[in-house]
Amino acid sequence: MSQGWKITVFVLAAAGVLSTPLIWLLNSPDAGQLAGASIQAAVGIAALVWVLFQPGGNHTDDTAVGTGQVRASGGGTAVAGVRRPKGRGNGSAKAENTGNATATGNDSSAVSGIDYS
Repeated sequence: MSQGWKITVFVLAAAGVLSTPLIWLLNSPDAGQLAGASIQAAVGIAALVWVLFQPGGNHTDDTAVGTGQVRASGGGTAVAGVRRPKGRGNGSAKAENTGNATATGNDSSAVSGIDYS
C-alpha cells in the first residue's frame, strides 16, 4: 500500500472514530444511538489497526543470478544484474555471478552487479 493511501485511510478512520460517535454521545444518546456509536467506533479502530500493519509501497527484494555477459556501445547502457534508478526501493538487492559487462564508445556504460544511478 502506498504512503498516500495509508495516510488517506488513517485520516478517514480517525474521523470515523471521532465524528458521529462523539456527537451522539454528547447529546444523551438513546440505546440505538449508543449501539451505532459503538459499532462505528469499533469499525474505525479496526481500520486504524489494519492500515498500521500494511507494508509500504516501495518494498522490493531484487535478485539476479548468473545473468551472463552484456555489452553497451554508442551511448547505450548495459546492466548485468539489478538496476535501481536513483536508489529506489527499500528492500534488499543481490547480484551473483553476473558475468562481464563491457562498454565501448562515448557515453556508454556497463554495470555488472547493482546499478543505483
